[in-house]
Order: sequence, then C-alpha cells, then structure tokens
Amino acid sequence: MRTIEEAANRLDALRRSGAVMPWLVGDVAAGRPAESRQPHMRPVTIEPEPPEDARPSVTLDPERLKQAGLLLPGETRTALAQSFRRLKRPLLKNAQSGEADRLSLIMVTSAVPGEGKTFCAINLALSIAAEIDTSVLLVDADVVRPDAMRRLGVEATHGLLDVLAGDAPELADAVLRSNLPKLSLLPAGTPRDMAAEWLASTAMQRLLERLAAVPHRVVIFDAPPLLGTTEAAVLASRVGQVMLVVEASRTPAELVAQAFAAIEQGTHVMAVLNKGRLPARGYGYGYGATDGGGAS
Repeated sequence: MRTIEEAANRLDALRRSGAVMPWLVGDVAAGRPAESRQPHMRPVTIEPEPPEDARPSVTLDPERLKQAGLLLPGETRTALAQSFRRLKRPLLKNAQSGEADRLSLIMVTSAVPGEGKTFCAINLALSIAAEIDTSVLLVDADVVRPDAMRRLGVEATHGLLDVLAGDAPELADAVLRSNLPKLSLLPAGTPRDMAAEWLASTAMQRLLERLAAVPHRVVIFDAPPLLGTTEAAVLASRVGQVMLVVEASRTPAELVAQAFAAIEQGTHVMAVLNKGRLPARGYGYGYGATDGGGAS
C-alpha cells in the first residue's frame, strides 16, 4: 500500500512539472502495473504538418489554367465546375466517413494512356481546394511520364521520387504550397532508373501511411495507367479509393474490364466517362460518373 501511495505522490509531482503524459494517469494512479496498460491507450506518433511558411510557394496563373481547359479558382457555375463538384461529393463522403484508414488517399488512373486521367486529377484537386473544411495534396505519381506540374506551370527541383529515394531531406522540402490556400503539390521528382518500381516499394508504403495520417486532408494521386505497369496496380491496392477514367467511344470494353480486374476487391472505385457528350439538358458537359463501391 505504501508503494502505491509513493507512486501516487511521485505522479503528482511529475504532473505539476508537466512531465506526465495524459494517457498514463489512469493506469498509474489506479495502481495498475505498466504491463497491464491496454495497447490502444499508447500514443500514436503522427508527424505534424510543416508550418505553411516553411514550404516553398508557387503561384498558379489563372490564364494558364484557362488555356489548359482547367478549373479557375472561384469558378462555380460553369459546366466543368459543376461536373467536378458532382464527382468529388461521393469521394469526400467516403474520405470523411472514418470507415477505413486510407479512404483519404484517392488514385486517379485509366486503363491505357491518353484517356484524360491527368486532366481529371488536376480538376478534381482544384475542385476540392474550394472546400471549406478540407485541404488537398495533388501528387504527380506518374513518375515515368509526369505531366501534371507542366500543365499547371510549376517547376520544382524535388518531388516524390526524391522523397522515396531519400534524396529530399524531408517531405516538407518537396511539397509545394500553392497560392490557393487549400491546395499543395508534390511533383514527380528527379527522373531515375526504376522509377515505376518505387511506387511498389516499402518506402512508398511508409509515405502513404504518413499522408493518410493528416486529418482533414485528401491526397489525389495522378497515377500511371493500370494496364501499363504492374506498379500502378500495387499503388491501387494501397489507397482507399480509385477514380478510373474511361474515354468515351474509344477505350474497348475488354480493356476497361481488365483495368477493373487489376483493382483489389474492397477498394472504392468510381468510373468516370471522359470526353463524352450528354444531351443538351444534361448536367456536366460530357462527364458522368458511377460509384462502383468496390472493384468487381
């Protein structure tokens, strides 16, 4: 009994000094030994977001965005803006549901090149950047043929590959803060041999864990086509949601079926019909979406 009283007194002294972590109070004060503490009570280390002023900043030029056919900041009533507003709603609903750890990680891909996945990834990120309570990180993960930053007019010395290979000191050194308050960018990085293989690496797995741990943020990956490399399928298995872009009247149905087959069961999949034409009364100028809920 005296030992417990001494421990309680010691605990009080430590608490007054600010040295006691809150999750230890219940166990020690109740006299339970350290071995009996529940594992779920132990702290989880989550790397905090770096201060905004610690990141390099880039300015997205509205005129360049307009010439590239991309969304403009503050644009809400155009057909393009309305289309991506509809597309992001189920994705954000899933990300905010808390049902799984990786639902905030969204991969945008296609079956084959040229179907418009980069266009959709950028516009999806720009649309999410208009949200009140959610920020977005756009990652150029098409490391063999990166194009997202070029379309945005962004130049960078470091990026995803440098982080994975350990050539960038910290993730914050590669992430670029844009002039849109809710939008940050992670370029593809320095070209290197075995670039695609890095997407399936343990380093990529660790990075995804770090990115998924940041609250109130979604991460959009402009990824390689699913049927181009096996690494794209590995990445699809590690994120929580996949947007599969399909070019209307061009991509053969069998290729679309193969792309769906490359995505693991249980992953939330949204199929987006790109470059199509809807009737005049249609809403969205050629963009339609179906949320498959899971690969099949």
